[in-house]
Amino acid sequence: MPAEMPYGSWPSPLTAERATSSSARYEGAAFAGGEIWWGESLPDEGGRTAVRRRGADGAIESLLPAPWNARSRVHEYGGGSWAATEEGRLFFVEKSDQRVWTVRPGEEPRALTPPAEDEDVRFGGLRWQEGILLAVRERHGDEPVPLRDIVSIDAHGTVTSLVAGSTFLAQPALSPGGRHLAWVAWDHPDMPWDRTQVRVGRLEDGVVAEWTGLSSGETAALQPEWVSADELLFTDDASGRWNLSRVRLDADLDADAVFPADADTGGPLWVLGVRWYAPLRDGGVLAVQTQGSDRLVLIGADGTASPVDLPATTRLVVEACDGVRALVSGAGADGSGIWLIGASGTVERVTPAAGGLAAEWYPAGRPVTFAGPRGDVHAFDFPPTNPEVRAPAEELPPYIVFVHSGPTSHVGGVADGKIAYFTSRGIGVLDVNYGGSTGYGRAYRERLRGQWGVVDVDDVAAAAAGLVAEGRADARRLAIEGGSAGGWTVLAALVGTDVFHAGISRYGVGDARALAADTHDFEARYLDGLIGPLPEAESVYIERSPLGRPDRFRVPLLLLQGAEDAVVPPTQAEAIRAALAARGVPHAYVLYEGEGHGFRRADTMVHALATELAFVGQVFGFATPGVDPVALS
Repeated sequence: MPAEMPYGSWPSPLTAERATSSSARYEGAAFAGGEIWWGESLPDEGGRTAVRRRGADGAIESLLPAPWNARSRVHEYGGGSWAATEEGRLFFVEKSDQRVWTVRPGEEPRALTPPAEDEDVRFGGLRWQEGILLAVRERHGDEPVPLRDIVSIDAHGTVTSLVAGSTFLAQPALSPGGRHLAWVAWDHPDMPWDRTQVRVGRLEDGVVAEWTGLSSGETAALQPEWVSADELLFTDDASGRWNLSRVRLDADLDADAVFPADADTGGPLWVLGVRWYAPLRDGGVLAVQTQGSDRLVLIGADGTASPVDLPATTRLVVEACDGVRALVSGAGADGSGIWLIGASGTVERVTPAAGGLAAEWYPAGRPVTFAGPRGDVHAFDFPPTNPEVRAPAEELPPYIVFVHSGPTSHVGGVADGKIAYFTSRGIGVLDVNYGGSTGYGRAYRERLRGQWGVVDVDDVAAAAAGLVAEGRADARRLAIEGGSAGGWTVLAALVGTDVFHAGISRYGVGDARALAADTHDFEARYLDGLIGPLPEAESVYIERSPLGRPDRFRVPLLLLQGAEDAVVPPTQAEAIRAALAARGVPHAYVLYEGEGHGFRRADTMVHALATELAFVGQVFGFATPGVDPVALS
């Protein structure tokens, strides 16, 4: 019979080390030289991205050993940092110099593009098609806005500009035979989930001679993919959901909606190289469909959709496709991974399982919907779960409300190592897809437009209150935690509501004006849509910002920050720390050297997770065995 112990102090075999290593971070995959290659972030090696391969015999080895680090800094968030040829040549962007390098197995890497002289030049979104290496190039010079174009790079390292003409360009796709190039373009102040345009251009002498817009420019069209030399697909949300459209160049260029579904095949283009579907040789499509959680479907040429029995149900990306087989990355109950999808929908795991705990230690995510001031609020409830312990019948569990980043992102209802780290100790987790999240259509996503710091706060507070009303959580022991934009919502909820009794902010935004002034170009105008344009809306920025209401900080707060964060600099966290100190609010501030926006190093992730547990236990008054206490100022 399970032992009886108070919530929060349950013994768990899931250490912080084990929890942080249970979900690997994959960055691309490819069929190359008869093998399967993939990118993988290695926390034990400082978070560098290595390219690994699985040979025909199933053995796994590194193709790109230390100290090489395949990581792009285009848009700061990067993506598409490597590509491979069918014969087995690797092209990659080296983090340290942002040049494109190349290597074959067994060789030493050699630089392909020349060193930059008077500019900071970066490459990303690498794609090998029709024997040509395509990339997005970003050049930082004297102009306030970096110059971006789509380029080709030949075997001698000659870089040729194919097309420019917009602030941002992404997802280049070359037609079979190389006569046309398709791509995605958008301009400030829009983000790629607001308004973009899919364009197609005719190539003359290897460059775009003229182009035409295939989408209206008033929707968020993404990911053009060629079906034949004269026909392509792209995903568009004109209907309110990201669904597929088809265009024929030898017809009238009108886009026809195909394979409609009440789900999204598409998402926020935070990083280059991400793809949500792939055309198949038989006329069908392999696609991700998102309604809260993700599912993978095979859509036949006749439009009938058959689900693929994939164990991953969140963060699904179609990484590569050879027309018959595909490589799909994602995360599920057994951790993150890459799977090989066969011609008939067969599924084979390519990457090794993390080797975590038995399934009984992981809570099942319960989809919940709560009534909020502006409509339904979607979330996933992960109750305390431990097969060896139970709580006293009269006790309600403490809960941590997780707030995802973005804010244009979403969570898919999978208990990862971090969630299980808390739930196995008797601390529930409520993971909230507040208004502004993707995965529920454009209307839900645009609920946050002009209302950041209002709708997100109202929604997380309503979700927490709804859980309490169901009798599932202790109203006196509710904490809230999040990073980046999620950290903003944490701070705003602490100063704007009385629902939460502790907060954890990881590189969170405290002053929206400072963010608008300090952040990088990709998000330089993001706040125009989330709050309003400056200087006209300056008073709103002050009113919404947590640091504009420092007298409202009352409950203990933990601040975790990367010293090299270029998106939300440490000055934000330090200003919050000063406000807390001035009011005598208990707090702790941890600055991690060598970390940027989002922690990648193993020692950082382990320390941060253990510190969060120790902080919650200290504030809510339960023991946390095996975890060092936090010194609160």
